[in-house]
Amino acid sequence: MAGIRMDKPWLELTETAIEALPAQLGVYQIAEADGTVSKIGYAGGREAFGIRTALGRELAAGSGQTFRAELTHGYLTRWEELLMIHQHDHGSLPTGNADHPHRVGRLSVDGTSSKASE
Repeated sequence: MAGIRMDKPWLELTETAIEALPAQLGVYQIAEADGTVSKIGYAGGREAFGIRTALGRELAAGSGQTFRAELTHGYLTRWEELLMIHQHDHGSLPTGNADHPHRVGRLSVDGTSSKASE
């Protein structure tokens, strides 16, 4: 599953880094100083300046030290995919996604099938 994991470089979560991003839709991961992913989020169509607005909100909330982001119009699908990957790798969702409204699906590591969580 290495090809579907987010592999963008980690950047320090600062106003300067956020302002350098384009105002587009996408997904992001927030990590703590030790590298633990604490939240996987998305910037959807209701974000005035896309990923910049969403990450600005995370910065204001004190949500971690670093971030990485992908720009995509398929942000909901990619967000769910990233949640499934994290659950597969760590056995649970990131702490910042503990209130996720529904169970995420399961990924098959051998590529044979995908099943919904029970």
